Amino acid sequence: MAEDNSGRQPAGNAQQPVAAKTAAPQAAPQNLGVLAQYIKDLSFESPGAPQSLRTRGSSPTINITINVEPGQVTNDEVQVDLKIEAKATTGDTVLFAIELVYGGLFKLNNIPPEAIQPILRIECPRLLFPFARQIIADASRNGGFPPLLIDPIDFMSLYRQRLAQAQKAAPATPGETPASA
Repeated sequence: MAEDNSGRQPAGNAQQPVAAKTAAPQAAPQNLGVLAQYIKDLSFESPGAPQSLRTRGSSPTINITINVEPGQVTNDEVQVDLKIEAKATTGDTVLFAIELVYGGLFKLNNIPPEAIQPILRIECPRLLFPFARQIIADASRNGGFPPLLIDPIDFMSLYRQRLAQAQKAAPATPGETPASA
């Protein structure tokens, strides 16, 4: 006769069921969930078209600005906006300008308070960026220019720069002498 190692009692046996093993309570896992992502605002301008679409002798200068704007956390949900502005110029002539606000709605589960800002300013934009990058590339291509492919962004570095700027801008408390005095 084969042995049953499943932990179940045989069907014909009237004994009490085997008690389930109880484990010590564990802390709930920390989790970041994406509930939605969407275009909040998209603008493409090519003020010099069709002349700006003609072949040029030199490559344009492209300036890109990226900002992360997290909202307030309400009921463990938060909206984070990734704002990207790109402008291509040749001399004083604007070839094209793109402005994108790409938003995401995120669910924060069991995130400790000290970890919320880094998550909102590093992880959330890191998750949104590939989609925003594609929208920028499509917009420039659809405007008659080569697709503008933005290099990957190190949001950790941007966050550290922001912290350093905030520390420099913070006024010294009374009775404290500035470090650079």
